[in-house]
Amino acid sequence: MAATTFLNVNLNGCGIKKISQDYSKLPKRNFSVSSAAPQALHMPRLPQRIASNKVTFTGDVLKSSTKLNTRLVFKCRAEVAEVAEFNSAPVEEMKVADEEDLSRATLLWRAAKIPLYTVALVPATVASALAFWQTGQAAVGRYFMILASFVIVNIWIKLSNDVYDFDTGADKNKKESVVNIFGSRNAINYAAWTILAIGFSGFTGLAVAAKSVRAFILIAASVFCFYIYQCPPYRVAYDGLGEPTLFTGFGPLATIGFYLLHSSARGELPITNTVVWSSILVGYTTTLILFCSHFHQIEDDKAVGKMSPLVRLGTKKASKVLQYGVVGLYALLFALGYTNTVPLASVIFGCMTLPIANLLLSFVQKNYQNKVKLFKTKYFCVGLHTLFGFAVSAGLVLARILARQPAIPVVV
Repeated sequence: MAATTFLNVNLNGCGIKKISQDYSKLPKRNFSVSSAAPQALHMPRLPQRIASNKVTFTGDVLKSSTKLNTRLVFKCRAEVAEVAEFNSAPVEEMKVADEEDLSRATLLWRAAKIPLYTVALVPATVASALAFWQTGQAAVGRYFMILASFVIVNIWIKLSNDVYDFDTGADKNKKESVVNIFGSRNAINYAAWTILAIGFSGFTGLAVAAKSVRAFILIAASVFCFYIYQCPPYRVAYDGLGEPTLFTGFGPLATIGFYLLHSSARGELPITNTVVWSSILVGYTTTLILFCSHFHQIEDDKAVGKMSPLVRLGTKKASKVLQYGVVGLYALLFALGYTNTVPLASVIFGCMTLPIANLLLSFVQKNYQNKVKLFKTKYFCVGLHTLFGFAVSAGLVLARILARQPAIPVVV
């Protein structure tokens, strides 16, 4: 009875015969691999006393004279030891193993990085809102042409970055790298440069239609920033200069260039303080995304000599820098509102993004030592970037509607 009580077998019969039948049906398990939770292994549920390895075998079992009983006792002890070993495995090791067993569909989704294409959406949207604020006319068709061309250019940025990080070994352990997924470095490289040619030709046609040489120059300079960020022989990201480079490329160069693409036959749109500082806000939040994207890549970056800010700082100090950076973003927004550089509506809408900013900072402060969870940091930052950009854009549009100034015609 003690044996049956111990093994919690009290349905449809009991005793040594029933116990031996149950154990003969148990599948062989190798608990030394900690890549799945016990539930995922369909492990038989044992009493809590077994799982905690605090089991006292009673005399009723030990006194049994058959060899079957002796084998059963030692088999129980082996199962107890294996379960105890499994339960003692660190939780984080289990999570890392889960990350290594991602499905191909998950890897393709991560490789596509659809949420990160907001770095194309926000500059195009803010630029179009600035043009509307300046002219009072919405050039919707031109907006979507700018957006489509910039999304294509960002595909080139993503693919070429994977190609050249593959060359240096920075993406050796990055399973969601496009090159690692498809296994053809040259094919991805050819596709990347073909895509860039398509995207840049779209910008060229828009610059010709807007009769804006400055727009073409600014956008070409923006693409050059993207090139030196990752491509040889420059690869400024490896010297820790990736953040200022992309700040310039996505911020003042791209945003002001897109704004000028809304010019008409009557002449180029003026570049005012509002235009310049709004583009700086775009570059600021874009830089936060890049900064956060390195939180989980410190070891791989350090191994190939890629001295990103996170490699230099470490996650603890970097979490503090991120906190100062986010506070600085809102301080700058308030200063621009106070000086009437950006409309008050943009400041008010911008303040509505404070909850997601707080969520980002809380997440990083709580998990700065957790490599697995830090992977999600950049997606919190993408949300802040997107909402903040739309907030500034909505404020510009609303300010123009309320101002009721005469509109300057824009040719679509």
